[in-house]
Amino acid sequence: MATVTQSVSRMEDGGRSTAHKMLRGVGWLLAHTGSIIALAIAWEWLARSGLVTPFQLPALSAVLERIWANAMSGDLFINLGVTLYRALAGFLIAAVVGILLGMAMSRIAIIRWFFDPIVSVGFPMPKVAFLPVIILWLGVYDASKITMIVVDAAFPVITATIVGIRGVDQYLLWSARNMGASKRELLWQIALPAALPQIMTGLQVALPIALILAVFTEMVMGGYGLGGAMMQASRFADSRGVFAGILEIAVVGYVLVKAMAILRRRLLMWHQEAMAPSTV
Repeated sequence: MATVTQSVSRMEDGGRSTAHKMLRGVGWLLAHTGSIIALAIAWEWLARSGLVTPFQLPALSAVLERIWANAMSGDLFINLGVTLYRALAGFLIAAVVGILLGMAMSRIAIIRWFFDPIVSVGFPMPKVAFLPVIILWLGVYDASKITMIVVDAAFPVITATIVGIRGVDQYLLWSARNMGASKRELLWQIALPAALPQIMTGLQVALPIALILAVFTEMVMGGYGLGGAMMQASRFADSRGVFAGILEIAVVGYVLVKAMAILRRRLLMWHQEAMAPSTV
């Protein structure tokens, strides 16, 4: 009898624990999505209140219907794939160029002497000013769009790499040098891993820039892509199509930023920022 009572008690405790976990999960979800849900409700209410016309602000439900129709026709996936291709291709090229150039500038004096003024002037400058030149040189196709992304997204990666490598603990470098490490080993096996948190920060800044430039160049140059689809909808006074593009870009940007944050946690599992805070 005592055994049965203990089993029932354990089942009750397990049920309470499961319910508690479910409540915590729902609370966490509401805490992280509450503002988005409130914005969606406000959008739908305002669109249906009569304060604005459907042309000025179509209802969220109507915009979602338009996105579903685009998905069923295949247009959404074509435009999404083209935009992601341009954004990610430009981002990857900018990441490789930025990291390599940042490493070279931090270690080789003549390269630092040559590129430091260029980076100092180019970083705060709006790089879209080069867009007319890039169009003249490369046309209005993918090459020009990806080039524009690389030009803009490379600067935060270069700067973050330089700052990260310069901030490496000198005692760590001296210890490795005393143990017989060569200059190449110091750079690739000591300095670069130690600078990885700063480099990842630069990449996290560059990724949204790549998406923004991809959409912007599509708006300016036309063609397929989320930006091009939005401009086409705007030319035909298709308000739902414009707002559908805005919503699609917002979702894509959120997913990319979250994916980069997950990648950062995976790559920096060894770093102190990934360790749980002490409760002592």
